[in-house]
Amino acid sequence: MADQKETFRAVVAAAINQFKAEKSLEGSEITADSVRVETPPKPEMGDLGVPMFPFAKEFRMAPPAIAAGIAECIQKNLTDDAASLGTFSAVGPYVNVKLNKANASADILKSIIAQGDSYGSCDESGNKPFAGRKVMVEFSSPNTNKPLHLGHMRNDALGESVSRILKKAGAEVFRTNIINNRGIHICKSMLAYKLFHEAKGDTPESLGIKGDHFVGQCYVEFDRHSKEHPEAVQQAEEMLIAWERGDSDIRALWQKMNDWTLNGVQKTYDRTGVGFEKLYFESDTYLLGKEVIAKGLEKGIFFKKEDGSVRIDVTEVTGKGKDGNNQEKVLLRKDGTSVYITQDLGTAIKRHEDWPYNQMVYVVASEQIYHFKVLFYILRKLGFEWAEKLYHLSYGLVNLPSGRMKSREGTVVDADDLIQSLHEDAFKAIQERGRDGDVGNADEVAEKVALAALHYYLLQVAPVKDMMFNPADSLSFNGNTGPYLQYMGARIASILRKAQEAGLSADGSDESLALLSHESEWTLIKELQRYPSLVSKAAEDLDPSIIANYLYDVCKNFSAFYRDCPIVSIADSDKKLAQARLSLATCTLTVLKSAMNLVLVPYLDRM
Repeated sequence: MADQKETFRAVVAAAINQFKAEKSLEGSEITADSVRVETPPKPEMGDLGVPMFPFAKEFRMAPPAIAAGIAECIQKNLTDDAASLGTFSAVGPYVNVKLNKANASADILKSIIAQGDSYGSCDESGNKPFAGRKVMVEFSSPNTNKPLHLGHMRNDALGESVSRILKKAGAEVFRTNIINNRGIHICKSMLAYKLFHEAKGDTPESLGIKGDHFVGQCYVEFDRHSKEHPEAVQQAEEMLIAWERGDSDIRALWQKMNDWTLNGVQKTYDRTGVGFEKLYFESDTYLLGKEVIAKGLEKGIFFKKEDGSVRIDVTEVTGKGKDGNNQEKVLLRKDGTSVYITQDLGTAIKRHEDWPYNQMVYVVASEQIYHFKVLFYILRKLGFEWAEKLYHLSYGLVNLPSGRMKSREGTVVDADDLIQSLHEDAFKAIQERGRDGDVGNADEVAEKVALAALHYYLLQVAPVKDMMFNPADSLSFNGNTGPYLQYMGARIASILRKAQEAGLSADGSDESLALLSHESEWTLIKELQRYPSLVSKAAEDLDPSIIANYLYDVCKNFSAFYRDCPIVSIADSDKKLAQARLSLATCTLTVLKSAMNLVLVPYLDRM
């Protein structure tokens, strides 16, 4: 519909200038570029609309009166472009047009056919909206004392999906992951291993479990042990001190258990389709910020308190505290040791040195809103221009119907266990429907259904919201779910196969596509036309739920289209129309597959 929008802008701009001349209104000439085109909320109002609010002050007229005058000008001086575009009318403060369906349908579908898999990447002018933007996305951030859990799954899904959406919109994307591999929590797992497993020579291989699950088991064992032996906490602290001193035995155990965890976590990443361009390790970065703090202290950006700690006043960005006093953030403790934000300052600067981004997105839970607000403020105070483009993509908690989860008590739902449970339920559903012989490798299909169920359920909700993950609901083959999207994709693929078997091929010519005038056809075509603008919006808002919910709308509209507009069965009586509808089905599948990939829903051609 790009050409229609440009023509509509030009027609309305010309009419506004004519209206100004007739009314002897002052002001500069209105250009087509300054005319904002919107989509009316209801189809019966029109397909495109231009609001007249921007002209009300200059014309000293109410927007509805301006709209009526502009519509009348268009009708009085109906050019060939306007006549071929459609029917114009004033609807309240808007000038709307109901497009000539034949012309618009052909333009939209021909654009999809021509662009193929790249459709959705370009705006109306053929430009990629995010071209030239270098975006670093940090997500996942696992701890090396436990496996990934359901909370990580929402983080991973958001980070990977946002990365794919940004790339689709034309950005150069660099995915990073900070591995939290040092600290007291790591030493707790290490101490439990020495207490309960080292003498027996236990390893993940000897026990037949993934490395991250084994180390996580050690963490739970420490929690149980420490309740009866409080001295264990001090022992773990002493182990951390020994680690920081470089004790060779402690370091060797630390490296071995880190490797076990990371090897296990990588298998989960491979299973879920998540990847990174670079891994950063806290053990390498936790001291990076000290030099930055020292330089900021010299410049007077930071100050030293009487107790020797280094701080910064953050009241400007956080407001005063509950006691009415200014708020200060500690950057170095009085003994000179760093705190978490010290590491984050150094890491942000190091990353920009490694890969000079002009936008950085941190995918971190909403509990850290204060932390990132302060972090970004400090980086701006330090004079880094790129700090203006730092963004915290905060997301809400994700829980199960059984309640909240706690790692140390072993009540966390491991990601692997959750995916495997979904896999088994999907496999059972395939068997119960008698489809295991029709879908190819039923086990592979079940795995893709499980991933679709998980990812779509996590991404269909706006990131900022808390959510409840219900495994049973996520696996439904009906309604707003990942498996339903897969079913519709497989259904379209089946239609295309049947058409091929019947010797019917798609016809994307203007003559053929002009036949698509049924209301269900037109509704679906307009839905497909929205895809590029929604990719751009999802990239700008860093919100995959925009694409997820769009997918459901496409599937619903295709279902209505296929109900009202048969394809193969009419080939004998109206081959041209059947070929045109086949083109529409093919274009729908192109958009569906593209958008599914953006929200990590695997495509299935049989289901």
